[in-house]
Amino acid sequence: MIKSSEELDYIRKGGKILGEVLETIANMAAPGVSTLDIDKKAEELILAAGGRPAFKGYRSSKQDPKFPCTICASVNEENVHGIASHDKILQDGDIFSIDIGMQWPVGCGKGNKGNGFFTDTALTVPVGNIPEKTKQLLIATRKSLFVGIEAATLGNSVRDIGKSIEKYIKPQGYGIIRALTGHGVGHAVHEEPSVPNFDEPALGRIKLEEGMVLALEPMITLGGDEVDVKEDGWTIVTEDGSLNAHFEHTIILTVDGPEVVTKRPSEKI
Repeated sequence: MIKSSEELDYIRKGGKILGEVLETIANMAAPGVSTLDIDKKAEELILAAGGRPAFKGYRSSKQDPKFPCTICASVNEENVHGIASHDKILQDGDIFSIDIGMQWPVGCGKGNKGNGFFTDTALTVPVGNIPEKTKQLLIATRKSLFVGIEAATLGNSVRDIGKSIEKYIKPQGYGIIRALTGHGVGHAVHEEPSVPNFDEPALGRIKLEEGMVLALEPMITLGGDEVDVKEDGWTIVTEDGSLNAHFEHTIILTVDGPEVVTKRPSEKI
């Protein structure tokens, strides 16, 4: 869905705030820290900025349970939709994936129910000391995100994004989670089109146009491509129990190339 220039300005401003929030809470990740404390800080910062958490209370249908947290707090083999809790304590050697979304600004009279527009971003951070193999997984996953972003140019297709990510990742021996994809974002937290992190020939027909807003999010594993859902009904884990990493940015497609709107203050792009 193409956004107007006014809508894009809101998305840029909201994305900047969300990048700042993510950097702040990511810096909290350390051995002995509760994921619930990080979740509470994320909600506090979003509300203080005049936004609302995009994930808290989210459900796909009225029959589904509402997601209880501001962030997806996923540790090690957990890929996404991990639930923060007082008992979920980060340990030395863990990797911690934080996925966060925000609707902003609440009460502006524009966007979804007059409460602004959605942005979405994620990263995976090491907790204490992690093995070199795990460090390389994080490096490769973040790099694959930017490989995908570089392919998100006008005239290319949605297929070109996933194709470029797969071409970069697969020769290194990593797995790509196939059940979860990137997506459009802005008027809602999830919009069409879906943006897989692998080559999907049918998506060659969807051309990238100026004013599109996409959330690209490679999810890369040290093992296979398949996932399971835990008994809580939310937390998605790798089927083989392998470690996995997750990086995400919201981007706007412009005539000058893809614009990363959720860039973190200290992030080098």
